[in-house]
Amino acid sequence: MLSVLTRARKSLGFFCAAVAAFAISACVPASGPSLGAGAGSGRVQIALLTPSGSGQASDELLARSLENAARMAISDLGGTQIDLRVYGTAGQPAQAAAMASKAVAEGAQIILGPVFAQEANAAGLAVVASGVNVLAFSNNTDIAGNNVFVLGPTFDNTAARLAAFSVRQGKANIMIVHDKNTAGELGRAAIQRGVSIAGGTVVATGSYEFSQNGVVSAAPVIAANARSAGAQAIFMTADTAGALPLISQLLADNGMGPSVTQFIGLTRWDIPAATLALPGVQGGWFAMPDPALYAQYQARYQASFSEPPHPISGLAYDGVAAIGALLRNAGPGPIPAASLTQGAGFVGVNGIFRLRADGTNERGLAIAQIQNGQAVVIEAAPRSFGGAGF
Repeated sequence: MLSVLTRARKSLGFFCAAVAAFAISACVPASGPSLGAGAGSGRVQIALLTPSGSGQASDELLARSLENAARMAISDLGGTQIDLRVYGTAGQPAQAAAMASKAVAEGAQIILGPVFAQEANAAGLAVVASGVNVLAFSNNTDIAGNNVFVLGPTFDNTAARLAAFSVRQGKANIMIVHDKNTAGELGRAAIQRGVSIAGGTVVATGSYEFSQNGVVSAAPVIAANARSAGAQAIFMTADTAGALPLISQLLADNGMGPSVTQFIGLTRWDIPAATLALPGVQGGWFAMPDPALYAQYQARYQASFSEPPHPISGLAYDGVAAIGALLRNAGPGPIPAASLTQGAGFVGVNGIFRLRADGTNERGLAIAQIQNGQAVVIEAAPRSFGGAGF
């Protein structure tokens, strides 16, 4: 049976990438980041909101990993003076709002976190009048805007990267296949926008009820529609914890294998690693942060803290990295949105990224293909904005 999504509390979650610890600078050099070059001599107080205090072991692990990653970034910034203060939200919106208000009252110039979308929205509303910005670990763009920025990789960013690559590879006629649930509908809309921006054409759309019977019933119809529409690629919203193993295999069984139609995934197809061995995903494309950077970050974190990093802990590193890069011009008050949204962006453990004025973000992603059970990078992540995919 398909697993049922049980992520309501996380409000579409924070879909994230654990990636490598590299240094950060205010501009993005092609040769790679260098912390020392970007760090200034200013002082800033950062409030880190983590889900500690919920009583859930998973939240405590996440909270510890986020704090460890943030402190690793501070250490990498060298002599930069950062006062990091950690506040537990228990994963609850009301507690997040209270802790955000307390942090601002105690002098916080910027808030890093919290994790879950509803928490981040509550925290942002609580301190909006103060002018303090919130860099949340969510990827839910519904909460982005005003003083809330989302650091997590977004559907729109991923869809745009993959759609542009597909069009460049001569596969411009794309069919969207999505789950009939909230995440699936959001993914469908993001793919539609990405294909349009890339100059491609959505030639058909297919969907299925989010159940085993729903996928089994819909697959032959989706395959037939893909053939009749002349789809050169099928862009799926399914993830590895949900419908992907079944829908990919059934589409291949119905004549839509990689030799006929290119499969593209909106989500990471390499997590968990066992997914890479599935017959239905062989030849498929998906986007991911630079895997070499991830390996470095993972190794450094493991060596420093004697445990592997949580998959989203790199976002805490990235947030501190961006803030550290701005310290040269930091004043005593809140760090302004105009500084956070500088066009050159920043470099963190997930590669290059920049924050947009609407509270969303752009991230430099690599394109990977599953070949013989392994994820192989077929187009490297860009090292500056203006390269492939931007």
